[in-house]
Amino acid sequence: MSNLTHSSPDNNQSFTELDIPLERDIFLRTLIRELAGTLENVVGLEEASGFISVVGQSMGRAIDHHYKSALQLSRLSRSQVAQVLVDLKRRINGDFYVIEEDDEKIVFGNRACPFGDKVLNRPSMCMMTSNVFGSIAADNLGYAKVELQETIAQGHSGCRVVVYLQPTEDAEDAEGREYFRI
Repeated sequence: MSNLTHSSPDNNQSFTELDIPLERDIFLRTLIRELAGTLENVVGLEEASGFISVVGQSMGRAIDHHYKSALQLSRLSRSQVAQVLVDLKRRINGDFYVIEEDDEKIVFGNRACPFGDKVLNRPSMCMMTSNVFGSIAADNLGYAKVELQETIAQGHSGCRVVVYLQPTEDAEDAEGREYFRI
């Protein structure tokens, strides 16, 4: 029989006062990191990215619905899509901004990943951005192809994400995922 006692730490410090880096945000980001890493190790990067893409696409549709409802619109313009994508990342502690915008594409920069350092060496987690951006752009504008040119996950100091809005030659040449209005 075990002789366990239930007492506080030796210095009578409360457990709630212990300096443990654990709270809901860190826990959830770490959970997603570990799930992504497990998927990458078990099924490979491409398949892991595919699984995360499914989740990102569902989240993109839900987020798109929330913004259109709040704005009382049935469709967003290109400019509104760009503003929504920047705003949604801001709300989850990303730091995305528009570098360039025209009828063919929107180019975004980013200085801070919503996943923080948990995204490092987990490129499959970037599929959340690709699919949320691609779903929202395509559902409102008809077509999108998202190219993740640079990502914090791959060790860059920031991200560079291009959302092509038309199937141009540049879009065809880009490595990325295509999205279509459903």
